[in-house]
Amino acid sequence: MSLETEPSSPQAQEMLTPRESVVRTIVRNPSIVTFTVLLLIIATFSLLAPGLFTQSSNFVQLAQNVAILTVVSVGTTFVVITAGVDLSIPSGIVLGEVFAVQALKLISTGPGTTAADVTADKTSAFYILVALAGALVAGLIIGTINGVVVAYLKVPPLLATLGTLGAGLGMALILQNGVNTATYALDPVGHGSLIAGVPNLIPIALLTVIGGYVLLHMAVFGRHTFAIGSNPEAARRAGINVERHLLKIYIIGGTAAGFAGFLSLAYFGTTSVGGHSTDNLQAITAVALGGTSLFGGVGSIVGTLIGVWIPAVLKNGFVIVGVQPYWQDVAVGFVLIAAVWFDQLRRRSRDRS
Repeated sequence: MSLETEPSSPQAQEMLTPRESVVRTIVRNPSIVTFTVLLLIIATFSLLAPGLFTQSSNFVQLAQNVAILTVVSVGTTFVVITAGVDLSIPSGIVLGEVFAVQALKLISTGPGTTAADVTADKTSAFYILVALAGALVAGLIIGTINGVVVAYLKVPPLLATLGTLGAGLGMALILQNGVNTATYALDPVGHGSLIAGVPNLIPIALLTVIGGYVLLHMAVFGRHTFAIGSNPEAARRAGINVERHLLKIYIIGGTAAGFAGFLSLAYFGTTSVGGHSTDNLQAITAVALGGTSLFGGVGSIVGTLIGVWIPAVLKNGFVIVGVQPYWQDVAVGFVLIAAVWFDQLRRRSRDRS
């Protein structure tokens, strides 16, 4: 749902020239532009490397590579729509990994047994559920702290989540003594395939997208989210408990990061207390590229899904055609600037309406 207003009368619409009507339609549907950009990128690399880039196995690998970032970005979309920001994503992911292996240690039997001893051949649904619970608890803690500090203590989201970023990463290092832990207990999740030829991470990410879409675009919760992002004071006067809703929003963001930590541990088979340092920027970039306004009130889960794919396709295409992958950062930087400019254009169009 978007609180943007349309021309109030047929006469107002008739005053628009065909060109203006097309521009207004594009401006009010940023996902169309983002999807068009993605198609152009895919078409370009398909022409440059038709025998490699267009292989179905390449797209399956791409989907698997972006699955974890997709999960994080869905949660980030809710935060950004409220005109907030979450820089604590890396700490949520890393703590999700650490809490998962710590939970495995708790249920491991025998003196000196660690999470590393829980190998794939010993894996059961019980181990997987315990690790998942540990990761979600980590994300829940981070999200709750963020929500309380932002919503009730009125600390700006940038500073609040920057604080939990440092604190969370520090806590992860304390719990792990600065050393990573390997485990193959979650290998069936990270490398298994319930659907023939489709890695598990892909349907998991897809289910997350569907859940986020239903919550944001088909539920009252989503309407309240858009309302707060557009005008929190007006939302409060309309009877929405803004503080409580913001708390829920940051809990969603934190829990998504914790879940991503579980998936990362399952996929890589080890914690990464020194990794994921740029995942927050990647998630925010994907959300912005997908048409979600950094000023709040406008956003789309589908747009975020498209935004996640743009950097991944660029990097993959550059590698295949023999261009240094570092150019991906340059290309994504310019695309991101264009996305923010487009958001400004959309806001001016809405104000004129």
